[in-house]
Amino acid sequence: MTETTVPSETQGLRPLMARIWRDYLSRHVGALVAAMLCAGIAGLMSATVLRLLEPAIDGLFEQTPVSVWGLIHIPAGQAVTWIPAIIIGVALVWTAAALAQAALVNRLGHGIVGDIQVRLFGAMIRADLARLRSQHSGAFVSSVLFDANLVREAFTNGVVNYTQHGLTLVAVLASMAFIDWRLTLIVLLGVPLISLVLRRFSRKTKKATTGAMKETEVLSTALMENLDGVRLIKIENREAAEEARVGEVVARRQRHVIKSADARAFAGPASNLVAMIIVAAVMAYAGWRAQGGGMTVGAFAAFIGLLMAAGQSLRQVTNLQTVMTEGLTAARRLFDALDIEPEIREAPDAQPLPRGPAEVRLDGVSFAYGKAEPTLRDVSLTVRPGETVALVGPSGGGKSTILSLLPRFYDVTAGTVSINGHDVRELKLHDLRDHIALVTQEPFLFDDTIAANIAYGRPAATQEQIEEAARAAAAHDFISALPDGYQTRGGEGGLRLSGGQRQRIAIARA
Repeated sequence: MTETTVPSETQGLRPLMARIWRDYLSRHVGALVAAMLCAGIAGLMSATVLRLLEPAIDGLFEQTPVSVWGLIHIPAGQAVTWIPAIIIGVALVWTAAALAQAALVNRLGHGIVGDIQVRLFGAMIRADLARLRSQHSGAFVSSVLFDANLVREAFTNGVVNYTQHGLTLVAVLASMAFIDWRLTLIVLLGVPLISLVLRRFSRKTKKATTGAMKETEVLSTALMENLDGVRLIKIENREAAEEARVGEVVARRQRHVIKSADARAFAGPASNLVAMIIVAAVMAYAGWRAQGGGMTVGAFAAFIGLLMAAGQSLRQVTNLQTVMTEGLTAARRLFDALDIEPEIREAPDAQPLPRGPAEVRLDGVSFAYGKAEPTLRDVSLTVRPGETVALVGPSGGGKSTILSLLPRFYDVTAGTVSINGHDVRELKLHDLRDHIALVTQEPFLFDDTIAANIAYGRPAATQEQIEEAARAAAAHDFISALPDGYQTRGGEGGLRLSGGQRQRIAIARA
């Protein structure tokens, strides 16, 4: 049985961004807007401090009357008081905005990670058993931990810092144009070159990030397999071989991670090279202008300071470009996983299954796992109320498969499985499974108390009811003899208990 993949709405960049907004960012729109507003204020304050260089130099060293933004007029000789005071005021506003931005981004980012992780877990736990068996659990762990954090980094820090540095660039360029629009035009000539650099490194980042995600899945799978199979590894003396296997996976993953980190690290210096060439051209032109008296020392210093700030913001935007690329790649993969709809679904007109004695019937049942040869062919079987039936046969004969068809872990490929004459596909899934207790040959226990494991399907059960179930399963005596009795923890998978004890507790749970 396979699952249906819904045609993805996240193939293009615009639909992907729209879905990220709809599914996650829109839930935190207040915090996002406030964070972006604070980022904008911080960016504007950064440009404002640099814009003060011109009146500061002219007023402090030239002792001439100066004007700040055309709003504050400072007489000659008073700049030594006014300029530092204005800088302190601007710094206080910048600090308050930066602190508020950091606090909002932290809450917003981790809130989004929580949303993603809960939805991924929900999709995993509700997925068809066929899908869960075909994909190792390490892949799910990788998505929940690795991919979700890439999305967080891109769409909280990335978006907000894009806003901050983007507004800083706009404010800086506007200030530069106010000082000298000709010099500003020279600066803008470098924009196409920097855009070309960004696109090239963005492609490299996307390719490396995709490879790193795949290898992270493989690494998670290898680690979980080794932990689950540690007894087999030790008895076969395979510790060194498994260490070498994991080492190869780590090495492959590191190659992709390093390529991604290199693309992020190299993009900045490459953009910086273009920026330095522009600075050299600006200095040459400004020096020529200054010789003719067309630019004051204060204006030149302010322009160069603003140009350096523009370069710094541009480097930040360059780094954020790679962060956004990683986040978009991760988001696309997450949505592809979330869009897989299970085949085992409840019919819209599903009927409840009344409590009481039940007759189970298999009529001409056939079943195959995926494209493999059928495990069951034309099986018919009737189990009446009160009967005990044993299925006997060789390994691989389909005994466990028949039991998996009853609670609809899988659906038949032919024939019907019915309870009291109702096809199980026509019943409510919750009601169907609520009538079935399952104890497997290798029972699973949660890393919780024995009492909690017994009451897992009935969380509201009293201590008396729990002990009554344990007595019926011949488990009460050995549980009572444990150091903490029913409050003893079973450990991961119940490994602190013997196989027989786990079996008895599973029977009590049933």
